[in-house]
Amino acid sequence: MSKQKIAIGEDGIYDARKLGVPKMLLLGLQHAFAMFGATVLVPILTGLSISTTLLMAGLGTLLFHIITKGKVPAFLGSSFAFLGGYAAVAPLLDKVDAQGNVIEKAVISNTEMLPYACGGVFVAGLVYLVLAALIKLFGVKKVMRFFPPVVTGPIIISIGLILAPSAINNCSTNWLLALIAIGVIIVCNIFGKGMVKIVPIMLGIIVSYIVALCINAVDFDPVKTADVIGVPLSTSAFMKFKADAIISIVPIALATMMEHIGDISAISATTGKNYLQNPGLHRTLVGDGLATSVSAAFGGPANTTYGENTGVLALTKVYDPKVMQIAAVFAIILSFFPKFSALINTLPKAIIGGVSLILYGMISSVGIRNVVENHIDFTKSRNLIIAAVILGCALGFNGSADGALILTFGQTSISLSGLAVAAIAGILLNAILPGNDYVFETTEKHDELTFKV
Repeated sequence: MSKQKIAIGEDGIYDARKLGVPKMLLLGLQHAFAMFGATVLVPILTGLSISTTLLMAGLGTLLFHIITKGKVPAFLGSSFAFLGGYAAVAPLLDKVDAQGNVIEKAVISNTEMLPYACGGVFVAGLVYLVLAALIKLFGVKKVMRFFPPVVTGPIIISIGLILAPSAINNCSTNWLLALIAIGVIIVCNIFGKGMVKIVPIMLGIIVSYIVALCINAVDFDPVKTADVIGVPLSTSAFMKFKADAIISIVPIALATMMEHIGDISAISATTGKNYLQNPGLHRTLVGDGLATSVSAAFGGPANTTYGENTGVLALTKVYDPKVMQIAAVFAIILSFFPKFSALINTLPKAIIGGVSLILYGMISSVGIRNVVENHIDFTKSRNLIIAAVILGCALGFNGSADGALILTFGQTSISLSGLAVAAIAGILLNAILPGNDYVFETTEKHDELTFKV
């Protein structure tokens, strides 16, 4: 066995206080912008409250940071993985006229069933605690033997590639705005100096938004109808429990936990700190799971560590968790001002698409770097097969007619996303195929991740 050291993140900023309070606030606002579009999209698609979603994203992030001792620069936003669960338990209703004729299909929120879907998500969040307990009991090294770079690398690559089509779809609504956003981000990040280099996402949004205003591409109607101040919680949306709803949603947690490990690996690879060891994967799982359960209890969506913000980390190289905590506070504040939230939501889809295209690509790039820096030997057939199956399942099922693998057991159907199938298949292949000689090791140095191969 040979021992490889992966030195990464040497030029990163781990203490943002040296930049000063104004710059820290700006960096936090940039992360809030990065998560906003995707975070509010989940309640738009499911019928959940946008204000509740923002509140729970902020509170969930702070809870995660408390549990992980403030060491992991992660933001927790709405999880797309549970969309299938919401659709199964609380499908949107058709809009009908007085005669009962369908005017629009699947556009009205199923307020009666949504709380039961939230109850299922609450239980799914508690499943995270089970895996965390196993890691605490047997140790992260034994558990991580099932998640070597040949598995986590392609999973991270798949996360970005799966998200990329949604970015392209948004870009296609106005390629001019999308290309301006992309161009500004690239120029600021490559050629910018000082603060310009640190906040390229923010500048990309501002410049492209100004152009959008000039060409009359911004719709302010939602702002006019939104309340100035509002309470982001409604007791009618609080979780309720039904056995079939729980059975339909809980299995999704098996997939999202694998995504969590991939996300924490991506953040570790980006920053150069081994968060799987310190504060420990068991703590990050507990933080993510409890954030999901708390959110669902009050009528919010499942939370998850956000790839968009990992992309911002890779671009800015500012790795201080306090910046994420500032972003969480911004999200909480926004939740009490529906009119301001509506104003932020006037960002044209094309601008969100342009920014997302960069960020999603950065996620996949981090996955590629994870594979390269760990010297994964693709001359070995087992490694080729594992990577091929992961990429094939992730992209193949996601692009299929159903968009997922549908498993039916009697009257119950379970939908597994392409990424879930890919993660499970990759883990099983790595465990079954001969030649699994990976040994997970950790170091105390913040700028090294060490594996034995």
